[in-house]
Amino acid sequence: MEPLSTLNILGAVDLAVMMAFYSLEPKSRIYTLLFGLTCIGSSAYGFLSGTWPFGVIEAVWTLIALRKYVKLGKEKSVGTPG
Repeated sequence: MEPLSTLNILGAVDLAVMMAFYSLEPKSRIYTLLFGLTCIGSSAYGFLSGTWPFGVIEAVWTLIALRKYVKLGKEKSVGTPG
């Protein structure tokens, strides 16, 4: 596979955006959701590039992030006065 293939560029951009969302997670729960969604892209990149272990790990990270997003939403609604 050539270094500057469309797939590699897509993977690099996805990982850069994913890390940006990860670093912003403490600011808002929406960044946790966005991190999880970019993990899906990263997982797809892993499978499409032939590195299935990377694809599997990123799929697991997707589930972890989405679970965290839901949990943060429940915690927020419990803490809401009303």
